[in-house]
Amino acid sequence: MLDARISPWVVALDDADGLVEALAGVDAVVHLAGAVRGARPKDFAAANSEAVSHLCAAALRQANPPSMLLVSSLAATEPQLSDYAASKRAGELALAAHPQIESTVIRPPAVYGPGDRELTPLFGLMRRGWVLVPGNPAQKLSFLYVDDLADAILFWLQAPRRCRGRQFNIDDGAEDGYDWPAIAAAAGARNARILVMPKPLLQAAAKANVGFSRLLGRAPMLTPGKVRELSHDRWVGDGDDFTAATGWRPRHDLASGLERTFRGWSSKET
Repeated sequence: MLDARISPWVVALDDADGLVEALAGVDAVVHLAGAVRGARPKDFAAANSEAVSHLCAAALRQANPPSMLLVSSLAATEPQLSDYAASKRAGELALAAHPQIESTVIRPPAVYGPGDRELTPLFGLMRRGWVLVPGNPAQKLSFLYVDDLADAILFWLQAPRRCRGRQFNIDDGAEDGYDWPAIAAAAGARNARILVMPKPLLQAAAKANVGFSRLLGRAPMLTPGKVRELSHDRWVGDGDDFTAATGWRPRHDLASGLERTFRGWSSKET
């Protein structure tokens, strides 16, 4: 339920006039829209890149253009891996094309928390002793609890000028990220059995999934591009620069964040 002080305004992200009206008198815009499922570039472009251009155009039609925060993704650092990663990078470039706007990009790593349907089941499986590694057991990964991401946005709202024109790869503060044994330990696994899923097997499954998804008219999550993302050797952020600019600090490491996640997940299941 929304706070009584919040006034919702529903407008399509490609509605030029509607966006201009929605931004009238606005001091700051946080772009949180995003598409994570799809089999083709166009499945991601509307929300992840084209919407940024539309928002910039609407902002520049204001007498005082609002500051803008683009919540991108750490995947944007490797745009060659997937259509999703490329669309996130395209969104950043669309924002950078308008230097008149006081803008900032933050790139969270994998975000998790209560209500998440993608990562939480995998963490739950780890808790039961099974760690499924997608193709690369030598990976290093960063994570961010959803409340800490929300806090980062709130801290930016207090200091947009100090962040102008900058990109920040934020994380939960774990130096050099987590390896798979550390992830399993944070999830509460005991005597964890690590199962490495071969990349060729994942790629075959992804191709089949794309085919079935097209037949069923659904947007797939597992695609060949997603497999390249999942098996990439290093998805590690470093939030020190953002902390220096804004004063933000993450409150949860992976262990404490997962404890809160499991607590919330269990309450939703009961």
